[in-house]
Amino acid sequence: MRNPLFVSLSAACAVLAAPCAHAVEIDGRIDPQEWSQAQHIEDFRLTQPLSREAASQPTQAWMMATPEGLAIAFRNQQPAGVPRLRQHTERDGDGTVDRVNLYVDFDGDGRMGYNFTVTLANSITDATITSENQFNNDWDGDWRHATSEDEEGWSAEMLIPWHIAPMRKADGGNRTLGIQLDRVIASTGERTSWPAVHYTQARYLSAFNRVQMPAYGQTLLAITPYVVGVQDAVKHGSDFDGGLDLFWKPSGKFQLSATLNPDFGQVESDELTVNFSATETFFSDKRPFFTENQSFFDVPFGSYNSNSRLIYTRRVGGGRDDGEGSGDVTAALKLNGSAAGFNYGLFAASEGDEIGRDFYAARVTRDFDRYGLGAMVTQVDRPFLDRQANVYEFDQRWTPNPQWSIRGAVVASDVEQAGRSFRDSGGQVRIDYDMGKGWRQQLYGLHLGKDLMLNDFGYLERNNFNYLRYDLGRRVTDLPDDSAYSSHDWHYAVSRRYSDDGVHIADAFAVNRRSDLRNGGREFIEAALWTSGHDDLITRGNGVLRVPAKLFMTYEGLRPRQGDNPWSLYTEAGYSAEGLGGVDEGELRLYLEPNYQFSDRMLLFAGVEYSHNPDWLLWRQGNRVASFRADFLSLNAGLQWFIDDKQELRLRLETIGVDARARQAYRVASDGRALAVAEEIPDFRVRNLGFQVRYRYELAPLSYLYVAYVRGGEMFEEGMQHDGVGRQFRDAFDLRDSEQLLVKLSYRFEI
Repeated sequence: MRNPLFVSLSAACAVLAAPCAHAVEIDGRIDPQEWSQAQHIEDFRLTQPLSREAASQPTQAWMMATPEGLAIAFRNQQPAGVPRLRQHTERDGDGTVDRVNLYVDFDGDGRMGYNFTVTLANSITDATITSENQFNNDWDGDWRHATSEDEEGWSAEMLIPWHIAPMRKADGGNRTLGIQLDRVIASTGERTSWPAVHYTQARYLSAFNRVQMPAYGQTLLAITPYVVGVQDAVKHGSDFDGGLDLFWKPSGKFQLSATLNPDFGQVESDELTVNFSATETFFSDKRPFFTENQSFFDVPFGSYNSNSRLIYTRRVGGGRDDGEGSGDVTAALKLNGSAAGFNYGLFAASEGDEIGRDFYAARVTRDFDRYGLGAMVTQVDRPFLDRQANVYEFDQRWTPNPQWSIRGAVVASDVEQAGRSFRDSGGQVRIDYDMGKGWRQQLYGLHLGKDLMLNDFGYLERNNFNYLRYDLGRRVTDLPDDSAYSSHDWHYAVSRRYSDDGVHIADAFAVNRRSDLRNGGREFIEAALWTSGHDDLITRGNGVLRVPAKLFMTYEGLRPRQGDNPWSLYTEAGYSAEGLGGVDEGELRLYLEPNYQFSDRMLLFAGVEYSHNPDWLLWRQGNRVASFRADFLSLNAGLQWFIDDKQELRLRLETIGVDARARQAYRVASDGRALAVAEEIPDFRVRNLGFQVRYRYELAPLSYLYVAYVRGGEMFEEGMQHDGVGRQFRDAFDLRDSEQLLVKLSYRFEI
């Protein structure tokens, strides 16, 4: 006689088949029996170009909830006549390759999403999505994937564990997810999607299809200890260090991340830059703790289309307040969860010495059908400077219908330093309206108070700023079949810039066109004209400089690899006139990056940039500025070799040479005029070098062995005899400020 409990469970599964979905083997081969209970999707429409017409090559997808995670499968028809591009890429690497994407909003509220990409070569990219269409691929998640090929096409399978992200409590045993699926054919540039929305649209994340699935829960405790050893050939010393990251998810409503002595990303290298401006350089952050569940705290605020944000995690462990090296992060903690309809997050980090800083943040959000609210508070204690900085933020989003989207935020800062108080505020609003038939409008306004201070924890390019911008866009997809282009996206924008104390910075008009080509390539062209106005940053508070009109012109183009041709080429060219000489004396810039594909697993690239600026305007202390005739030459080259699915060898070389000859010194008068003065300004030269050979072995998901050789240096010289940019470029190869051999081992234990 059969067990009554077994009979009851069998009957329940027959009635509620989806909740009893069985496990799927992620091997890249779509077994009809495994996917028999899944939702089947065939209505993929063109979104690149955004015509929403039927795709040239059929795509099918399946998705279902399983106890192990969200399972997705793609079947991509691609016969021999449509070339397949399967170049292996490093994780989160960029490449013109065939690929499929899953975009998922686990709470279905349009607040935060995740992107999971699998290429034909089974390489992956993962990213977070915030503010409708802002992607950040610093985050790396633990998920499964596989691909397979046959004569008619290729297939891909993904399994996204439920513990990968915090999720609100499910309602009645079901969960509503926001989902988009898409596929890209690299040789034609064709992108087909379900639903037919594109990430360049103002409403993207909130426009995903809402899919109801059975709610499953997973618990996870993962500990990732690491050890690293460094041998320094210049300082003739060695160092040994270690730490660990912890991730705990006891339920879908709560996640905890913690780190002790976090890795500062020794095996990742920042791009070399030469920056003499008043605005600091922004760098991304690949430290595991600081990317895990960080998207909840990503609140963009500041200049339009920039990196400005309220929390910039590179501040934690960044340059010490006494100027002696980098801060030593002792520990950090992060909580993410939901309760009573609210989402919340808490963040704390401490640099454990007498110079060290303490960082705190708390954020809460509440979302309704078409409306969402959020608030955040941050605090930074800086004992060495006798400074405490508090920031308060409130944000809202409103999407009353598919045509309108309104997003806004207000921010206030309260800083106490050495008995003095600084308080100010700012706000921003963005209104998007889709008029239909390819036309759309956007109005953006920004106010940043003169004493608004966000850079103790955040990244703000500048304060003391008011900005208003109107943008009219038109997307063209009905181009002739014999056109080399498949679509154009035009934008026409006018803007006005004022400082908060009434200084007119500039008015501007800009037009740009972003185009997709039928061979899989892309182009971008832009021209912008700024009226005469003022530069209130260049003297670092020592006067406001009158400046003439400015002109900017840019071209970017990608010519992808075609057929058996192993070459591809990326090109940038530009003209920038922003000195005192006006629009006639601008910088000419050319960047060429050819790529040669030896095989699907080996790629060589070499980017060369040269620019000549006859009127480079720089600050030279106090109220003095000077123009220079400058040449810039750089090389960004490398080799990527994916030995097998577990091993990768990467070589990376960056060199920069700058040769600047002084033309004229100026003093900024009280009325803003640049007064030529007979003061000697020395010429200067800059040389930079960054070289790395890195071997990586994947022991298990998110567990790696790295062996890296790193060499670098920089040199700044004034008053030497002029010997040309070529000499500076060549001499950069002799720099040896640091030379290190590094070995790092990290292993993720799941308990």
